[in-house]
Amino acid sequence: MSISQRHARYRCAIRAGWGPVGAGGYPLLSAQACKPARTRLQWGMTSRFLLPLALIASLAACSPHTVRNPLAQWVPSPNYNDRQPVIIVLHHTEQDSVRQSLDTLRSANSGGKVSSHYLVGRDGDLYQLVADGERAWHAGGGRWGAISDLNSASIGIEIDNDGASPFTAPQIQTLLRLLEDLCTRFNIPRDQIIGHADLAPTRKADPSRHFPWQQLAAAGFGRWPDPAHGPAPEGFDAWLALRAFGYPLDDRAAAARAFHRRFRGSDTLPAELDAEDARILYSLLLQ
Repeated sequence: MSISQRHARYRCAIRAGWGPVGAGGYPLLSAQACKPARTRLQWGMTSRFLLPLALIASLAACSPHTVRNPLAQWVPSPNYNDRQPVIIVLHHTEQDSVRQSLDTLRSANSGGKVSSHYLVGRDGDLYQLVADGERAWHAGGGRWGAISDLNSASIGIEIDNDGASPFTAPQIQTLLRLLEDLCTRFNIPRDQIIGHADLAPTRKADPSRHFPWQQLAAAGFGRWPDPAHGPAPEGFDAWLALRAFGYPLDDRAAAARAFHRRFRGSDTLPAELDAEDARILYSLLLQ
């Protein structure tokens, strides 16, 4: 194809709105698309009708979509606000780099599409992937106390960590600043900071036993047992206390392992509750 022929086809393509592209990157054009251009008068008459329609379509696209139940009469009230998160769920990525995690959180993992509101890098860099008021896909199935749909009720924070290494000081400092911001802006109770394994103990183990829960509690986030409370009183039911604290007991052994990982920093203790667990739970429930 000569240069002049290419230019002619591109002029036609502009008029046709760039149709399908063929081999070599050139647009595939019909004979209709390459008819002589309309006259100025014809364009003016058409634009009188097209411009208002385009404006209406543009405004409709920008308007928020309100879902209305066809069974009811729509009588709108101005007395409402956006849904608010009431809890924060912490995760570790169990991947090799923040770049890999950013890719996963914008696509999918082996279980399907996933996301989180935030990702904290090893160097302390902070990334936001989903707006705070929107529902990220980070928690999956599980329960904490009376909350059964954690994705709808929570903010999800992923922490760049391979699951076997200690968490870095810069990322914990960034996490603390983020928790302060979120709890302040959304009035989230500062003790409502949990791990993914807490709400889904049968299928999750994050964040790992290396996560510094005691450091978070010292900064005012989450709970940590106070030795001054002493041992649990006689007759104290540790399993009932574990449920009252928030853990689901569908699988008691899994719940005990998640509790040990968080409050005793161990993955190897027997999957049952002992006197030390009772002491910890007694103190937690006193707070």
